[in-house]
Amino acid sequence: MSTQTIHAPFDTTTIGPTYQYVIETRDALLANDTEELGILRFSIILTARWADSDSESPEHRAELRADLALLRKHYSDKIDEIAMTFGVKQAMKAKEEVERTVVVPGNIASWETPDDDKEDLDEGYSL
Repeated sequence: MSTQTIHAPFDTTTIGPTYQYVIETRDALLANDTEELGILRFSIILTARWADSDSESPEHRAELRADLALLRKHYSDKIDEIAMTFGVKQAMKAKEEVERTVVVPGNIASWETPDDDKEDLDEGYSL
């Protein structure tokens, strides 16, 4: 085997039929990590609103601020994980996409739903 073969760029001729599978798997993993990043971003925005809300008790607001700090750490760790797995460029792209697209509706103001919107939910799914 020549050194040209070892140091050849990866393309469909050098790595064979597994190439498409590797690319599809990598893309699926990146999409999954980006979705997790979006979930964390949504949770951060929502928790920050509740922590700043005057309708919450001071004790509950302190608890929410602690949760918020933990969520922000997880968010940062997830970006680092994406960077280590897929590269810094992909991590920054995922972060920018999440920060551009993840929004929380403005009418979500408290932990509880309004009385007229309550419905019976199965156990484990109630708010």
